[in-house]
Amino acid sequence: MSIAAEFETSVAVAGQLATATFAAWAASVVLCGPLSDSLGRRPIALTGLGFLTASTIGCAFAPNLAVLLLLRVLAGLAGGMIPPNGLAAVSEVISPEKRAQAVGGLMAFNIFMAAICVPGVALLAEWLGWRATLLAWGIVLATALVLNWLWFPRDSATRVRDFSFLSRFKELLSLRFFRAAIFVVVSQRIAYWAIVSYLAAFLIQTYGLSLGSVAAPLAIAAAGQVVGSYATSYVAGSRHRSTLIAASILVGGLCGLVFFSVPLGLWYAVALAAVGTGVLSIPFPTLAAVSTQHSGQSRATGIGLLGLGNQSGGAGGAALAGVLLATTGFHAVGYLCLGVSLASALVAALLMRQPSGNSAQPKRTSPQVDQSQQEN
Repeated sequence: MSIAAEFETSVAVAGQLATATFAAWAASVVLCGPLSDSLGRRPIALTGLGFLTASTIGCAFAPNLAVLLLLRVLAGLAGGMIPPNGLAAVSEVISPEKRAQAVGGLMAFNIFMAAICVPGVALLAEWLGWRATLLAWGIVLATALVLNWLWFPRDSATRVRDFSFLSRFKELLSLRFFRAAIFVVVSQRIAYWAIVSYLAAFLIQTYGLSLGSVAAPLAIAAAGQVVGSYATSYVAGSRHRSTLIAASILVGGLCGLVFFSVPLGLWYAVALAAVGTGVLSIPFPTLAAVSTQHSGQSRATGIGLLGLGNQSGGAGGAALAGVLLATTGFHAVGYLCLGVSLASALVAALLMRQPSGNSAQPKRTSPQVDQSQQEN
């Protein structure tokens, strides 16, 4: 609102800054994967952090809304370079049996920090203004850039440096695992984001909560998501992985239906939302961890494909739920959660069973495929 007031525009127009950032992030998260796999993790990490730092600090001094919009697009492009690159780097320095635990821990930490930072940034903006808040965040990012310059692992000298872009997507999409995983991620994230996006609005409208008092229920729901993300380490390593993924999606969809459709007491509803978003937090990090076992040295490309699915599901979930809410009501959002969860769980159960032999690997046998992957 303060941005809209300063630039003499509406809140709706100012809100398009977030839309532009997320759109740029979605494009970058999938496109930077092949660049990371071809050029190396360290250059992409430092480049992404560098541009993210510069754009964030630049936003604090933006003279008008147009410049601010361009800087937020740059921030989205830079920010999207970091998650797939970072997870791929982690998967290369951690043993395969510990990858799922590491990825799940990183995802859980990300959710935990979001739960802390979002209200923290809101308070800081209220006290100091949005420009000072962005400047402070830019200083934090600059510190992270310096630390990563010192600490980020250098790529192995034996790394294959052939530049391939479309071929990486082609070889991964030739695998049934990635085709099924993308569908599962998109569909179940629609349910997840439908609940998360309208959780506060539903509690405020249904139970008469104020904007301030809704903070505690949101924190409880976030705690459920942290627990769900940590469950990744167990699910990814289980022999019954596909069944557990399908079950978690189905339970999450049912929780969404009951939450939005059945009258409950406030804290029963909050507990149900925590369970629903918690179990729906399991599939995405699990599949991101498992994808590192299927993608050889195209790990960042594989994680980026699933990241695009997450972003697409987020956009679709918020948009579809918004349309249903405007035309029908909250109960329709619940049926949306159940419907997409049923489709997602069915695909996970039938098409994502652990493969045997070399069927899980890219079709081509090149130096880009890890020797350990070929042996499997």
